[in-house]
Amino acid sequence: MKRHKILCFLLLTGLSGSVVQAKELMLGSNLAELLDYAREHNPELAAMRHEADAAVQRVQPAAALPDPVFRTELMDITNQGTEKSASLLPSQVGSTRYTLMQSVPWFGKRDLRRDAAEAGADQARVRTAGTWAELAMQIKSAYAQYYYVAGSQKITRDQLDLVVQMEKVAQVRYANGLAAQQDAVRAQVEQTAMKAGLVALDNTKRQTEARLNALLSRPVTMPLATPQRLRGIPATASLENQTLLENRIREHNPDLFVDEAGIRAGEKSRDLAYKNRYPDFALGISPTQSGTAVREWGVMVELNIPLQQESRRSQERESEAMLAAARARKEATTNRILSALAESLSGIDAAQRTEMLSSSSLLPQAKVTFESALTGYQNGRVDFATLLDAARQILNAKLEVLKAQTDAQMRLAEIEKLLGEEL
Repeated sequence: MKRHKILCFLLLTGLSGSVVQAKELMLGSNLAELLDYAREHNPELAAMRHEADAAVQRVQPAAALPDPVFRTELMDITNQGTEKSASLLPSQVGSTRYTLMQSVPWFGKRDLRRDAAEAGADQARVRTAGTWAELAMQIKSAYAQYYYVAGSQKITRDQLDLVVQMEKVAQVRYANGLAAQQDAVRAQVEQTAMKAGLVALDNTKRQTEARLNALLSRPVTMPLATPQRLRGIPATASLENQTLLENRIREHNPDLFVDEAGIRAGEKSRDLAYKNRYPDFALGISPTQSGTAVREWGVMVELNIPLQQESRRSQERESEAMLAAARARKEATTNRILSALAESLSGIDAAQRTEMLSSSSLLPQAKVTFESALTGYQNGRVDFATLLDAARQILNAKLEVLKAQTDAQMRLAEIEKLLGEEL
């Protein structure tokens, strides 16, 4: 009975392992699963999260007071003028002074340091969002390319089957003395060229799978499922909504948030540089022990004297220059992002118009041309070269539709990266 239980346990363990492995292998059929997997497993994103957590932990120490200092002074340890021998015990020396000191920055400096640290933590958090936006864009683009390669393979195989059927027609006509043997040879040459194209597509597919697996932090040789569909293009991703998207970018773009936090940090650093004109001080209390009793108490105030004014003026000018640089950097980032948005929106518009033109006009026309050429070839009115050319037009039209869809998806991924969120 015990042996039977062990065998059942091993069998269930093996089945569960197979299920997990099958789930891993099924990744790739849709984009949402890839994004979810990357969010959990990508090491670069995990590193950015840890750095953001570390930055948050710097806020409290930035505003904390320095550790107090405790000092003990043994006075007259040789006990001169008395019958006592030298000693290092506080109760057996002339006197012992204890000093407890606490350094205190000038008013407002701690708040400025805390605010600067908070701005740094905000930068780290937004950099994490920016890393995810970049990673998501790369995955979306790679998935669109993966879909394009898989679709191209299917279209090419279908076209190869069509050319095989055309070869059979040519052979029948040659057997009946109605066409030259060269027609069948041309069909075979065309098949060989298409098979070579399939080899190239298979190589591209493996490269794309390796790139996707690297983004997902999986072994690069692990296979992916065949992609099933592309996302729809939202209506908001159009030139007509450019102003709306620009406003959303100003509110949500991670790079702009990083620059804005940099400006806040620069402002606090500048204010802190001006605060350094004023001295920091230290407070202390000092009891003095004679024998076994404390007989004297003292208090102290210590100030550093800010005499190096030229050095401080240089620090102030430095902080002003760094703040100006942060503001200029944000302006440059805004210009770059809005320019990229305009390019991507124009690219989507062009891709959608190309897809519509190819699917509604070019492809139907190519099919009609092929049917007409096939009928003409069977009746002896059209040569085989014309028939092959008509077949190529169908292939090119289908690939053009697929390419336009892929281009639109890649442009959409770029726009969503700029937004820092999905449309």
